[in-house]
Amino acid sequence: MLRIGNGYDVHRLVEGRKLMLGGFEVPHTKGVLGHSDGDVLLHAITDAIIGALGLGDIGLYFPDNDENLKDIKSSILLEKINNIMLEKKYEIMNIDSIIVIQKPKLKPYIDEIRKSIADILKIDVELVNVKAKTEEKLGFTGDESGVKSYCVVLLQRRGDDKI
Repeated sequence: MLRIGNGYDVHRLVEGRKLMLGGFEVPHTKGVLGHSDGDVLLHAITDAIIGALGLGDIGLYFPDNDENLKDIKSSILLEKINNIMLEKKYEIMNIDSIIVIQKPKLKPYIDEIRKSIADILKIDVELVNVKAKTEEKLGFTGDESGVKSYCVVLLQRRGDDKI
């Protein structure tokens, strides 16, 4: 059985915070404002897995008013959802994601971001695709006040024949 899920997340960029993307710290003058470390890419992936499993959304598992989650690494949240996915006997067939940010240019970091995600999920890096886009200086990402991420994930029940 195959299941597909999509995820989305958005956060404001501010000075004095780290820019975490895919569990990797990208050097930049601004970082992500969030209740956790604000990693929009890991949040989108987490949300996509939850959606593929038909279990609601990330806010049901990790509410942004839970003080126990203040400044938590988003990789920990993704690991928890990955464990739920594995308990339900599903595995990731592939992840396709997009980060939308004007600056910095992410091309030099894409391979490290992909590897970080693969390491968190304990999957082959070839199952993880990350694309970086700008919005040509339009909107809140274009004026460098925010960052957003989209993700689609395909799951397969373990033991089913591979596609």
